[in-house]
Amino acid sequence: MELTKSLKTTPYPPKTTTSFPEEVLEHVLSFIESHSDLNSVSLVCKTWYEVDRWCRRKIFIGNCYSVDPTYVIRRFKDVRSLTIKGKPHFADFNLVPDGWGAHSFPWIYGFSVGFPGLEELRFKRMVVTDEGLELIGSKLRNFKVLVLCSCDGFSTNGLASIAANCRNLRTLDLCESEVDDRSGNWISDFPDTYTSLESLNIACLSSELRFCSLERLVARCPNLKSLRLNRAVPLEKLAILLEKAPQLVNFGTGSFLTELSTEAYSKLTKAFAGCKSLKGLSGLYDVVPNYLPSLYPACSGLTSLNLSYATIHSPDLIDLVSHCPSLQRLWVLDYIEDSGLEMLAQTCKDLRELRVFPSEPYIQEPNVCLTEQGLVSVAMGCPKLQSILYFCRQFSNEALCTIAKNRPNLTRFRLCIIEPQSPDYLTNEPLDDGFGAIVEHCKDLRRLSLSGLLTDRVFEYIGTHAKKLEMLSLAFAGESDLGLHYLLSGCKNLRKLEIRDCPFGGKALMMNAAKLETMRSLWMSSCQVSYEECKLLGKKMPGLNVEVMDERGLSDYSQTNDCPIDKLYIYRSLVGPRADSPAFVLTMNENTGPEVMVDNE
Repeated sequence: MELTKSLKTTPYPPKTTTSFPEEVLEHVLSFIESHSDLNSVSLVCKTWYEVDRWCRRKIFIGNCYSVDPTYVIRRFKDVRSLTIKGKPHFADFNLVPDGWGAHSFPWIYGFSVGFPGLEELRFKRMVVTDEGLELIGSKLRNFKVLVLCSCDGFSTNGLASIAANCRNLRTLDLCESEVDDRSGNWISDFPDTYTSLESLNIACLSSELRFCSLERLVARCPNLKSLRLNRAVPLEKLAILLEKAPQLVNFGTGSFLTELSTEAYSKLTKAFAGCKSLKGLSGLYDVVPNYLPSLYPACSGLTSLNLSYATIHSPDLIDLVSHCPSLQRLWVLDYIEDSGLEMLAQTCKDLRELRVFPSEPYIQEPNVCLTEQGLVSVAMGCPKLQSILYFCRQFSNEALCTIAKNRPNLTRFRLCIIEPQSPDYLTNEPLDDGFGAIVEHCKDLRRLSLSGLLTDRVFEYIGTHAKKLEMLSLAFAGESDLGLHYLLSGCKNLRKLEIRDCPFGGKALMMNAAKLETMRSLWMSSCQVSYEECKLLGKKMPGLNVEVMDERGLSDYSQTNDCPIDKLYIYRSLVGPRADSPAFVLTMNENTGPEVMVDNE
């Protein structure tokens, strides 16, 4: 149950008598980990609401503008962990304009004052500043976990403040963040008495770290289980770190390019052989294929292999993956080719997740042989496969139907055909029937991304069969508003919908306005929704924020109401239009938000 949806029911459920003390109820609730389940529990009655208010320790907020930090502080009394998402998901594809918002500082400031015992902060796609990181280091004395995923706005100076002041820090994860990397010396700011580190991910940094400080840090942290290095850490240094931390479970290498002597190569092989607990391996930047066999001693126990930045070509890649029979997750570039995926299907019967990324997405004639046949082989050969992300240049309805029939247990299916509106390459027909088979056979599908030539028929299939679908992304698809109507009226559990370059207008939005209140968000760009339709929707649904944006300026919209808008973002909010909107964002409603206590999403 979502944040704003749960609160609309009633902020204070009626009081009932319980057959056991509140202390017992609090103990029972402590075993419930699902955020949506806890939201439902809080609506049972006032007693349960109050118990949840006092004992809830973890908060998840899927949209930083759906609620205000002060409301969360008023609602809960002793929060220890906050997870919050900011920019829309399409920010990962550079579709959200620079300066759009998602500032983390109000949350950091509010929680540092309201919850001085806060231990964990996880931000995704948010703007994080050095000032905010310094505040964490100075105010939160028992701070333990900082995860900044796809964030920006901060520098290594802020990381130095975290290192110097957070004496109980266990996790520092900078996953895919954009950091102003001014120097690698910040790693030296961890005190010599600091020993609590369990997970460190600095793969996104560019500067060469002061290696002697990194080595001492790794050596004095006996509980370090996950270490992901950046490409500036040279190959000859890896053996030193592995010897200091043979207990590692996840390891991300630096560059695999440096020339090694026979002695150094032997030492590296021995170091990997000594990591008996290693389950995950990533990195492998700029690989020299001759050095890959040094990894083989650790490969038999690997369950996760992330080669999404590794320029390893097919024969060497096949050799490496063939040594990993226990793989459950593989991220790889299309260098693996069909032959590599066929080998994967034969070797890795426990595979649960496969992601294949393009090495050269804009080259018309790539020098790799990757087609739909590789994915079909994996779907037929890996019975536990549940999650797929696959980039390729051609696909067919027949292949999609084969995947659907062989893998009805799929929960995530994201197919990205690189050339927009590509038809079935065998029949030149739309791919409607193939994606229709996916949603019809895969009853537990939660996430879906569409591509290729698609008509409104595919959205009728989705609305009819995809009853558990929660997130849908589509581009260059459909024919009319009817397609969008099928989605909004049929997908009962849809929470996030992302649309770009589709011929959808505002008629379907107006017809299904009530559905938008049950969703977390809707993103539309380069579609056919007019400025006037956005105004009408904002007026009709005061509980929604309807944001129109155009980096070229909004003046033309006010003069020509039937002009299609550039970008549209709709989301539920308890606090009304946000106060930090940049000039290119115009909120189309005047909602100020109901005065209610808040729950988390």
